[in-house]
Amino acid sequence: MSKSQRFHLISLGCPKNLVESTGMATLLERAGYVSVDSPEEASLLIVNTCAFIAPAREESRSVLQELARNKRPGQYLIAAGCYPQRSPDELTRAVPGIDALIGTRYWADIVTLVHRLLDPRAAVKRERPVHYLPEFPAAMAQASDVPHVAIQGRSAYLRIADGCRRSCAFCAIPLIKGTAVSRPLDAVISDARWLAERGVREIVLIAQDTTDYGYDLGMKEGLAELLEQLVAAVPEVPWIRLMYAYPGRITERLIETMARHPQVLHYLDLPLQHAHPDVLRRMRRPADVDEVRRTVARLRETLPDLALRTTFLTGYPGESEAEFQFLLDFVREMEFDRVGIFTYSHEECTPAAQLADDIPAAVKEERREKIMEIQQSISLAHNRRLVGKTLDVLIEGYGDGLSVGRSYRDAPEIDGLVLVEAKLPIGEIIPVRITGALEYDLIGRPVPGFRSRK
Repeated sequence: MSKSQRFHLISLGCPKNLVESTGMATLLERAGYVSVDSPEEASLLIVNTCAFIAPAREESRSVLQELARNKRPGQYLIAAGCYPQRSPDELTRAVPGIDALIGTRYWADIVTLVHRLLDPRAAVKRERPVHYLPEFPAAMAQASDVPHVAIQGRSAYLRIADGCRRSCAFCAIPLIKGTAVSRPLDAVISDARWLAERGVREIVLIAQDTTDYGYDLGMKEGLAELLEQLVAAVPEVPWIRLMYAYPGRITERLIETMARHPQVLHYLDLPLQHAHPDVLRRMRRPADVDEVRRTVARLRETLPDLALRTTFLTGYPGESEAEFQFLLDFVREMEFDRVGIFTYSHEECTPAAQLADDIPAAVKEERREKIMEIQQSISLAHNRRLVGKTLDVLIEGYGDGLSVGRSYRDAPEIDGLVLVEAKLPIGEIIPVRITGALEYDLIGRPVPGFRSRK
């Protein structure tokens, strides 16, 4: 294939999608294709879609429809990822201009699909798009020599597993991704070394459930073992961050490992989804709320500076006013550092779809706003307690007289920022004295005579 062939790739959804998008781009470039920033310059238009909830599918359709409307002769539109994996017929009805589809479990075959699409011997009018959606796909049937990473500035996402073996009633991930499949430990370590060679300062470990890492490989404490080997393999990477833990899977060994290794940030993302035991049972989630309290207490006892993030759903089928009030009281009691709130989305083919979606949209949103109002005051109080302290800040940009970065308390793209009143070197970790606090962000100045953290 000519090296002049150009592609334009848009990645939607979560960091896990971004990793797959990076993998597809790498494979296409190896095959002689050239990535371009503008769709007008490309012959191949690729959208890596998200289909987790209804708003994500709506965004995916909108982006594809816009590209289809403006597609010129000789351009091909490819829908990749979760949406074609989950609902290919729905997608092609919504966007008739799609020329090909490839599911999330087979992104590593993007070059094969493109060659099939562009094969002049097959250049006949088709009634349907070219499909690359095997009937019985296996999670992570991917090229082993492609790093499972996505670099963003001096941070990078590193995927350690894909799929999920949990049975949460509201979640479509197992339908889209399949059961959990962990990457071999040596493959993850190899990717981490690859990132370290490129000067990455922060590695963010991602999976549908990072705490389930290694279960399918016969590892009892897979995540803790992975962390032990990572810190030994890439001592030059100062920050390693954990995302997407699962209630009940925060073991003593994991907590002790986090405490013992300074590279492992004292940050944990623990999505709880709700707090009332009856709602959690209807969700098919762990319902022992007292165990959550004990786990959080143990974490905070061992890691006093822990930044703890969680997420909740409002408006789950049958959520009563009393159950919602229980959740509000729980948020006040636990004082999480970061909270994300989503309104419930009724998803076809999930167990929850059999329940009546009986909470009006306006009530779901009202409940979401009530939690956010409470959390805003909690976040502000936590931030005010940091005034006068010094935090290491990874500098990511500069403008209007301020450098912008993140501390260990802030995961990329979802948490707060630190605004520093100085022009600082981008990509370096700088000690910053905190001088002011906003609801979600901090303000500070570099420590006089600072040196970048190594």
